[in-house]
Amino acid sequence: MSEKRAKKVERKAEPPTLTEIGKARKAELIEMCESLGLDTEGTVAELRKRLRSHLKEEGAEEIEIIEEEAVRPKIKPVLDEETKTALRIRQKQKRRKPEFRRQEWFRYKRLGKSWRRPRGLHSKARRGLKYRPKMASIGYRSPRKARGLHPSGFEDVLIHNTRELEVLDPKTQAARIGHSVGTKKRVEIETRADEIGIRILNRSMVHGPEESEENGSQSS
Repeated sequence: MSEKRAKKVERKAEPPTLTEIGKARKAELIEMCESLGLDTEGTVAELRKRLRSHLKEEGAEEIEIIEEEAVRPKIKPVLDEETKTALRIRQKQKRRKPEFRRQEWFRYKRLGKSWRRPRGLHSKARRGLKYRPKMASIGYRSPRKARGLHPSGFEDVLIHNTRELEVLDPKTQAARIGHSVGTKKRVEIETRADEIGIRILNRSMVHGPEESEENGSQSS
């Protein structure tokens, strides 16, 4: 029996784990689908989704163990009462804060919606006349203690490797993995972060996200 054939037989005997599916490249994902009798057409994301769905349906013990381990309590920052109060105030302010849009954004598509301070000599918005959109001003600023903090209360620090992870303070800082980091290195970073107790704000599906961080979790 050839080495390739032996690998395929071995694959049939032991279904892949969620970690293996997350690390695998497209060619390996196609082999996994073939060994489980699944459709091999589609993108990498579709293949991974198909394999994960199949494993959940099968209800393999190993998959259940991994899923149980993936549900872990969220790491919370160590904050003083003043900072906690500032975060609560900022959250309330955010609900009432208007969307600051560029003057006449609705009239000319080329302008876009991003904020620019009106500077025209005859601008009614600059002069703050009635029925004009609100302008960004110092009165809308958040409390000093809450500035620059993630909604969870952590300081958001961008990292690209495990070396940068080691210097973070797990009590006050949380890591955000750069978008250019590949799956293999991302898995290493997340594994190391779990070992030293550092929270990852944009956790991947390989280990299971602790929460939807990008949607702006308000928990502290």
